[in-house]
Amino acid sequence: MIRAGLVVLVVFAACGDNLEDEDTRVINPVRSAYDTWIKIEPPGVVCGNNTPYKFFVNFSDKSDNLAVVFEPGGACWDYDSCAGKNGIRGAANPDGVKDTHYDIASFISPFMSRVDDTSPSMNWNYVWVPYCTGDVHTGATTITYPSTDSDPDLEFHHDGHAAVQEVVKWIDGNFPHMPKLLSTGCSAGGVGSVVNYRFLRNGIRSVQKAYLINDSGPIFPSSGFSKPLHEKIRSSWNLDALTPEMPAGFTLDDMGTINTALADEFPNDRLGTTYFRRDYNFSLYSYERFYNLDERTDKEEILSKWNSDTELLVDEFETRDNLYYFIPYYRPINDSHCTTLFNFVDSDVEGQNMTLAQWVNDFVNDRPIKSYLEDPVPGEDD
Repeated sequence: MIRAGLVVLVVFAACGDNLEDEDTRVINPVRSAYDTWIKIEPPGVVCGNNTPYKFFVNFSDKSDNLAVVFEPGGACWDYDSCAGKNGIRGAANPDGVKDTHYDIASFISPFMSRVDDTSPSMNWNYVWVPYCTGDVHTGATTITYPSTDSDPDLEFHHDGHAAVQEVVKWIDGNFPHMPKLLSTGCSAGGVGSVVNYRFLRNGIRSVQKAYLINDSGPIFPSSGFSKPLHEKIRSSWNLDALTPEMPAGFTLDDMGTINTALADEFPNDRLGTTYFRRDYNFSLYSYERFYNLDERTDKEEILSKWNSDTELLVDEFETRDNLYYFIPYYRPINDSHCTTLFNFVDSDVEGQNMTLAQWVNDFVNDRPIKSYLEDPVPGEDD
């Protein structure tokens, strides 16, 4: 690919990117290194324990497209979860991330793999957004959680929103040409890919076409069983501070409106979600502590709530032509959590002969696409 920091007339034969044959554009500048991870440490933003935040970039010399991948890793909203005490599920990396944190990037997500030829972004540029703020990449507060034991109270920095704003600003300054942008991630990263989509879309001025694939971080309508979770994180993470920056049609009283609000603001973009019907990880975060349930004895009740919320989400997605879902039934990996974790294998809707790999490639390459919800498969997850 021809690269220079000026406007030129070029003819592309880009690898799998489906770029237009001829255009006048600003080409991304020649980079100091390709296919290697580079640390970026923006000033003024921190992880949960107040250590400096950092993110990582991997440049490609084969494409000007960009995949922004948000790291997964749970969430926290009180002392026990943010301190990792008393057996409560918490959030990843509250003490910060190492300079070599990029080591797990391509292992976690096929969207950042240079060797997985089933990935539509194999030849793209990558930005890996680590997760160390406990707030699904979206909090806007520093809060002191009162201790539940003999240890001191915990000051925690839910600085996810500020961190992503710095990521967006850096991308905008370093990518003057971007035919395609993909925002994705699984679990907490999936939520982050949704709530930050508008900031990416509007903050990166060179984007020509954008796509969202939220893996296993569904933002359900608050009219369902997710309402107590939504109310808790709203207060703990100070989400009301972000309201002026959110799209028209979104309200924190019903967080599921983020899906339709984004679809309305970006009608030419493709916005999708994918997760398993038997996801027994995100469902625990969503209901276990709020309904006094026990993961050892109440699995079917937890998954019943999950499927009820799924029905609400499917109904919501069906109201917009550019919202899509791909919801297989079960995979015997990671409690059926994250359809894109490690690779796309076994995350298929078998009864309709559609693999996740095919679906994501069709999705990102603008081929005909539809939504899928797999029927229960007898004998699986017994």
